[in-house]
Amino acid sequence: MIGIPYPPGPWTLRSELLVSVLRVPADRLVGLTEALPVGYEEVPVRGSALVGLAAVRYVPGGVLTYDELLVAVLSTDGRMPRVTIPQIWVTTAASRAGGRALWGIPKDLARITRSTVPGTRPDGTSVRTEVRTADGTAVARLTARVGPRLSPVPVVLPLPTAQRRPDRSTVVAHNTVRGTLRRLAVRWDLAESGPLGHLHGIRPVASVAVQDATVVFGRRVVES
Repeated sequence: MIGIPYPPGPWTLRSELLVSVLRVPADRLVGLTEALPVGYEEVPVRGSALVGLAAVRYVPGGVLTYDELLVAVLSTDGRMPRVTIPQIWVTTAASRAGGRALWGIPKDLARITRSTVPGTRPDGTSVRTEVRTADGTAVARLTARVGPRLSPVPVVLPLPTAQRRPDRSTVVAHNTVRGTLRRLAVRWDLAESGPLGHLHGIRPVASVAVQDATVVFGRRVVES
């Protein structure tokens, strides 16, 4: 990452998000121990953890443009709920370098491609997204169709993150997502032999699209 330029924080990004929530048994969480800051743990929900899968496209109008796939786990230090990201892939070196240096987010590089799939209904088409690691290993494929609005006005969602750096220090970043919530029909196909194989076969309990979104990441950062 040395020598790779990236914008200073906070980052203001224009984006489109496809998000699903899964309930995952604790023994199927991979990489979380290394990502959770000291003193943090996953928030248990009936013996499982709440895990978010998100495919995000950052479009022109923000400080960077790139595609991203991430896994996020609801975590807490016993006082405040936050989000910890144990696995994440992005398509640009600038995003990778900045995410790691500024907020301790363990971004890796990937190849992410999108294509349209003719719809079987008259209300539009589906978009298929395929994700492979930089060395070509299959990670995920999702097919998604965005539907009607869920709210007549844009919503603002807080999304604070808590990460552990390799030196075991903690980085808490305060972030927000503002956008239009829409229904989302999505099928996730996670490669059983890939880095998300531990989530293979787990169906989402809820999914939503956030369109015309503005993400502000790292407005306030606390390190300890």
